[in-house]
Amino acid sequence: MARLLLALLLVSVHALPAAAQADALQRAQALFDDAQRDIASGNFDGAADKFKAAYEARELPDLLYNVGTAYYLKGKKQSDPAAYALAVEYYKKYLVVMPKAQDKGEVDKAIGIIAKEIERLKGATPEAPPPPSEEVQKLEQKTRSLVVIETEPQGANIYLDDKKNGVFAQTPWSGSLDGTHRVIIEKRGHKSKESTLSPDPNRLVVLQVVLSEEDYLGWLEIRSNVPGASIFLDDKAAGAIGKTPFSGNLKPGKHTVWISADGYDETQHEVEIIAGETHEIVSNLTGTPVGYLDIRGTGLDGARVYVDREMVCERAPCRKPVAEGTHTIAVARDGYKTYRTRIDVQAKTELSIKPSLRKKPSRTDAVVAYVFAAAIAGGATYAYIYQGDLEMGDKHFDQKDNIKYGAYGGWGLAGVVGLSAVYYTFRDKGPPSTGTIDVRAVALEPTVGPGYSGVSLGGRF
Repeated sequence: MARLLLALLLVSVHALPAAAQADALQRAQALFDDAQRDIASGNFDGAADKFKAAYEARELPDLLYNVGTAYYLKGKKQSDPAAYALAVEYYKKYLVVMPKAQDKGEVDKAIGIIAKEIERLKGATPEAPPPPSEEVQKLEQKTRSLVVIETEPQGANIYLDDKKNGVFAQTPWSGSLDGTHRVIIEKRGHKSKESTLSPDPNRLVVLQVVLSEEDYLGWLEIRSNVPGASIFLDDKAAGAIGKTPFSGNLKPGKHTVWISADGYDETQHEVEIIAGETHEIVSNLTGTPVGYLDIRGTGLDGARVYVDREMVCERAPCRKPVAEGTHTIAVARDGYKTYRTRIDVQAKTELSIKPSLRKKPSRTDAVVAYVFAAAIAGGATYAYIYQGDLEMGDKHFDQKDNIKYGAYGGWGLAGVVGLSAVYYTFRDKGPPSTGTIDVRAVALEPTVGPGYSGVSLGGRF
């Protein structure tokens, strides 16, 4: 009996914090929804207060951003420097909580513009405050939708849309998402769960998942010295199942795993999965880091792409890995001038080249010159043979020498015209093919904050 009471006591002690957290999240959710309604009605002070209260209930970083935006909208509407100052204060608080925020550059830029606006307004007449500056009007600051994903137990991997995309984050997670997504959640020793998530821009959407224990599958964790390497399981033709680092449930039995990345030698591993146990594969890929060459643009149908005289793409547009270093790039298409350039490729960067191919000039002038050269040479040859056959008493015998020297002259003229034809054949008329080159980084950058972890992919979800 005493043991039963002790067990019940332990369960109740564990349940109290969980219940309190659930209540806090529900309170934050209700306050968030009310705040968004205040934003829509123009009650920016009320919205800011409710976003603050929601943050006190549950410390979700994007709530601080929304507080700043509420004050920014008030400052913009009323030309109020005090409201702008509060906007700057809360944007800075957001960046303190999220020092590696994906949008840090955008927020810093907004802070700079708002700070200039504050100084401008301080010098204005209070009776007639000026309208927002052009820079402020161009700022498209708006409150964010918010999604919270939690599991019981926490620490589960979150995948968006497909496991092939790699781990998006771990629970608990909060942030903004656009569009409908398939959410896959996995944790060692538990059954995987899937759900469809459709964020609402005006509401705080909560996805809570209870994971049941799993004892008939094994757990496999795969790590590599090259993040983002592709992982293939049992049948390479079926395509990659994910990217490193990877973890997930697998059926018991023997499995073959291949791990590969552009520029590196592929590794192969044999593993026997045992139900209820954890298995680990660590792959040390050897090779050279690569960058990527992306050939795109209009008018490239049928164009071929060469890197250092080796064809890497039979038909553009295409995207190919290229080893680090300096390379000569050529884009060729039948009937068009070849575009050539030299590029320096660095690891984890993508060079986007947009060639503008020019048509090769017409060779009609060369053809005409060849015809004239052949005609003149033919006439000269005929004249030379004719004068050689003349005999004493023939009508043109007294002109024999003139005809012979005329033949020599004809051959000379034919040679000149022929050289002109050769020149016309190979001369490059008209403008050359050109191209524009853009470079961007493609490296994944981890971002971590309270209640959030994941990767930056170069664009906001």
